[in-house]
Amino acid sequence: MTLVEFLLLALRVAIVAVAPLLIVIFLIWFERRFAARVQDRLGPNRVGPNGLFQTFADAIKLVLKEDITPAGTDKVAYNLSPIIAVMAVVLIWAALPLSPRLIGVNVEIGVLYIVAVASLGTLAIMMAGWSSNNKYALLGAFRSVAQLVSYEVPLVMSLLIPVMLASSLGMQNLVLAQQQVWFVFMAPVAAFIFFISSQAETGRGPFDLIEAESELVAGFNIEYSGMKFGLFFAGEFAHVFTNGILMANLFLGGWWGLGVSATDGSILSDLLGVFYVVLKAMVFYLFSLLLRNSMPRVRIDQMMNFNWKFLVPVSIVNLLVTAFLLKLAQLGGFGIAPGQIDLLTNANPINLLPVTLLLLGGNVVVILGTLAVFGRQTRTERLATERAAVAVGD
Repeated sequence: MTLVEFLLLALRVAIVAVAPLLIVIFLIWFERRFAARVQDRLGPNRVGPNGLFQTFADAIKLVLKEDITPAGTDKVAYNLSPIIAVMAVVLIWAALPLSPRLIGVNVEIGVLYIVAVASLGTLAIMMAGWSSNNKYALLGAFRSVAQLVSYEVPLVMSLLIPVMLASSLGMQNLVLAQQQVWFVFMAPVAAFIFFISSQAETGRGPFDLIEAESELVAGFNIEYSGMKFGLFFAGEFAHVFTNGILMANLFLGGWWGLGVSATDGSILSDLLGVFYVVLKAMVFYLFSLLLRNSMPRVRIDQMMNFNWKFLVPVSIVNLLVTAFLLKLAQLGGFGIAPGQIDLLTNANPINLLPVTLLLLGGNVVVILGTLAVFGRQTRTERLATERAAVAVGD
């Protein structure tokens, strides 16, 4: 192993282990300032320039607060759950490509690995509610798990679309397959479903039923205090930005951008790759913050109806339509899927415009069909409500 290879390996380990935790410090401050601007408030502005050190003050306060373990708790599960909640996010970073060479482990089943380790966050919430020996915490955990498990269905369905387009489960392979065309132009419906489902998976507004203080005191973490309480929210803040990086890798070309080469092995390509990934992730991250701070929280029945009656049917139809069109493209000569091209060695990239237009047209048909079906259903329900109102008036 050469010195350069060793340093690159050490850098990968450092980024995977440290970067998510360090980013949280900045994200908490940024999110509070962003929320203040949206809601016409000041936000943190006392500790440090523009309140920049407020997060450090909050962290010190949480560390110094008394660490309480209530009587009757399952101490092992109670104390492990905050750690698992954070580790579920950190482990995702192990398979996230940040540049042509900067990736923790380029496993061939990267997408499956990410889905598996992300589910550890659901396990942490269930452990916290069950081990707290508190009925409110248990009820909060049940409702949270119902939300997280339900929204995993359309999330996985939308993940299958870029996997089919790239013909691979490897995260780095998914990025390589987007050298010519980003998958968001081939599968905008899948990108939309993934964004909405990931928003619900992290418990962000308007799907923040996980921490509905007005309804369940403080939800599953009611018995936690000090740094254990802070770890749950550190994991949530890190998870939101991690979802932005996932969106960038899955649908926006990842580290591809002007000046980036997958073969030259230069430091400049790696630095530019990291810049492009973060820039693309920030687009979805800012939109996520805007939704959280501008939309009211939905009821639990509305949230579950939206998932099972809208997102799941649309994701299934979209998956079937995409699979049919890809097969049609292969048999009819309209073009080929990106995953069928060796993008690293192909000197003359094949034109993907025909298959892109074909898939985009299929997505337009899915969108128009969805609007027609649910528009008819809405009109039917409205007329039924009006007839019922007239009947009551008579």
